Amino acid sequence: MAFRVVGLLIRQELSSLGSASTTRMISTSATRSARILQESPNAYMNKTLLDRYHKLKYDPKYVQATYVWIDGTGENVRLKDRVLDYVPKKPEDVPNWQYDGSSTYQALGGNSDIKLVPRALYKDPFKPGPNDLIVLCDTYQPDGKPTESNKRALMQDAYNKSKDYEPWFGIEQEYTFLDIDGRPLGWPTAGFPGPQGPYYCATGAQNVVGRDIAEAHALACLYAGVDFAGTNAEVMPAQWEFQVGPNLGMKCADDIWLARYLLWRIAEDYGVVVTFDPKPMEGNWNGAGGHCNFSTKQMRAENGIEAIKAAIEKLSKQHAKHIKAYDPRGGKDNERRLVGRLETSSIDKFSWGVADRSTSVRIPRGVADANKGYLEDRRPSSNCDPYSVCHAILETCLVE
Repeated sequence: MAFRVVGLLIRQELSSLGSASTTRMISTSATRSARILQESPNAYMNKTLLDRYHKLKYDPKYVQATYVWIDGTGENVRLKDRVLDYVPKKPEDVPNWQYDGSSTYQALGGNSDIKLVPRALYKDPFKPGPNDLIVLCDTYQPDGKPTESNKRALMQDAYNKSKDYEPWFGIEQEYTFLDIDGRPLGWPTAGFPGPQGPYYCATGAQNVVGRDIAEAHALACLYAGVDFAGTNAEVMPAQWEFQVGPNLGMKCADDIWLARYLLWRIAEDYGVVVTFDPKPMEGNWNGAGGHCNFSTKQMRAENGIEAIKAAIEKLSKQHAKHIKAYDPRGGKDNERRLVGRLETSSIDKFSWGVADRSTSVRIPRGVADANKGYLEDRRPSSNCDPYSVCHAILETCLVE
């Protein structure tokens, strides 16, 4: 039975409190209370009404297929639905389609049809049919060339050249919940939360915001077929992380895009905004990353630490290339995040170390102890294109 998130009307009032023990989420400078989601139309809609229509039965030969693709921003996805009269078993069974690229920053009006090519299928947690599915696609111009935002084609080419190394990827996706006005969810309207410290992997209403959405997202990902590895509250209040993988080849990058889509849709039900901006709040607040874990069969073998160090040496010589590939603005977004503090390295200098979160590339303590495993590239931004990140790593470490 399809998973469906029941909307939550969040009614929470955060006000300034007198004692030091009760000011985790609101500093003493917050003199005005915060009315949460007061201006969010989606938060006020009765989501249970849709359930009556989900109970309607239709011929199971009909499949609602939701086509999802990356638009011209390289950061956001678009979608539209199509009804099929058969049940597809693999992406090639789903017909190609097209859409108006002039409305997605990908074409001019005179020749605006952009081609959708299905690449991965997932079960749909938002539709009621037992065979309803999500079709993750990449995009092509009328002349058959990949669109500018289609980094998947580049990664596929690099993977085809390096698949004998059996490259694995795992990505740690950080993100932030916002109110409809762009303020982090639950933050006071005047002043700021207490300093970072109590929020990471935290419990308690004074420390955690939005757990319902994060847990609903985990369930939806598992239902859909995403190789979902876990989730946790992050260092900045209203900031979270989920992990995908590790997977061989294209799967992890596909799963990240699909998981982002699911998160946007679920938060929509709650009336909450999700941002993958790598520095949603200026000042002494942690940014958000998309740390990429990378491994080959040589790294996973006995004494694989030598292969890991060899890959790090290659990465050190291509630092500028990777910074350009690790956010959708060629490094401009990471300039706000990679400042050499707040658990980040400097954007200008490559560094690596064991168990050191202030480096460009980290070897986890468990990997160093086992003398084999993987490396963690901590430079990708939270709004990175995972296809672009994985493509750059494959090219530098394996193809070139």
